[in-house]
Amino acid sequence: MPKSHAIRVITLGLVLASGAPRAADDYPSKPVRFISPFSAGGGTDAVGRIIAARLSDMMGRSFVVDNRGGADGAIGTEIAAKSTPDGYTLLVANMGTFCMTPNLRKTPYDPLRDFSPVTQTTASASALVVHPNLSARTLKEFITLAKTKPGELNYGASSNATALPMEMLITMAGMRLTRVAYKGTGPAIIGLMSGEVHVMFSGAIATVPHVRGGRLRAIAVAGDKRARAMPDVPTIAEQGYPGYEANSWNGIVAPAATPRTIVNKLNAAIVKVLQMRDVREHMIADGAEPVHNTPDEFAALIAAGHAKWAKVINAAGLKEKF
Repeated sequence: MPKSHAIRVITLGLVLASGAPRAADDYPSKPVRFISPFSAGGGTDAVGRIIAARLSDMMGRSFVVDNRGGADGAIGTEIAAKSTPDGYTLLVANMGTFCMTPNLRKTPYDPLRDFSPVTQTTASASALVVHPNLSARTLKEFITLAKTKPGELNYGASSNATALPMEMLITMAGMRLTRVAYKGTGPAIIGLMSGEVHVMFSGAIATVPHVRGGRLRAIAVAGDKRARAMPDVPTIAEQGYPGYEANSWNGIVAPAATPRTIVNKLNAAIVKVLQMRDVREHMIADGAEPVHNTPDEFAALIAAGHAKWAKVINAAGLKEKF
């Protein structure tokens, strides 16, 4: 091989070898898209917008939320999974799209293989809320009312993340409720406030403002402990159903094969956002607990949640209802 050609080959190799670190150093060099797989107005969307706004300020490039709702979050999640793995398309993930829906039916994405987890962002418990004109003020009163009117009460569901906790409760309490599907949490909450449906589960971050405003009444929370934003509302387990628990989470993921240097840079930036005092106070006031972890820890959380809900769904025969 001629000496000049050998030098060019070595130089090209050095350039390629140094490409990934340089790409991370330059990242982001253009706007970044945050896909929210639900319509505006829900908890997942709210978390994405808070983080995107702060990352835009911190990193000097626009982080733009792109709502791609439909099919219980599967449409937007598939778009993210099939996007170029360069860090310029990210997904606001949640427990429903990653741990519930894939265990109910075949999805056009694999939550365990098609993504590079960046970090969890929040943990929150769903709240069981009713229309304020409904006579039930406790879980026991609601269940009694539902049993006197089998099939006559409707529950709103914006996704599997809100429908499955209700179906679990229906199974445990022996109720019959009619499911009414909505395309997002925002429309579902509007439906509940307008009287189209009587009850629904919703993430605390989307529910707390309406409960405080008297437009909804919270009668239970689905987590293993009371929500800090609603300390007077008991858990479902406290109200006679021990073992009931349906905690939820949100997080940021990138398409699989996104360079780890970019994933790590995003992780560090998002962790800084979640540690900001005003961001934490905002999220906590709205019913979500800010949480951050490493990419590997978040991947382990996703895998554990996926395995847990597979067991719950199979044991309760819930797949037949969806």
